Amino acid sequence: QVQLVESGGGLVQPGGSLRLSCAISGIAFSTSAVKWYRQAPGKQREFVARIISTGSPTYADAVKGRFTISRDNAKKTVYLQMISLKSEDTGVYYCHVTGFDSWGQGTQVTVSS
Repeated sequence: QVQLVESGGGLVQPGGSLRLSCAISGIAFSTSAVKWYRQAPGKQREFVARIISTGSPTYADAVKGRFTISRDNAKKTVYLQMISLKSEDTGVYYCHVTGFDSWGQGTQVTVSS
């Protein structure tokens, strides 16, 4: 059974940076595609970024040029580097492995002055 543990969230001022981590166990990590989603208060969960087994990334238009997704197969971890953060980036960030129903507990990102 896949297990996901997100970390790295926090409170940051607009224009600041954070790096989120998603530690994954219970699956063949190196062959898996992993996505980051986020959910703002009162809104539906939305796609943020995806990385496939080759390392090729895909981004939502709202974060292109500001967020970078990467993976470390040896550590079975996916990262989301976020720069130039905006208030609209506030939300709970979750990672998800394609083909599985499991979700982690998420990590809260709050962008506020």
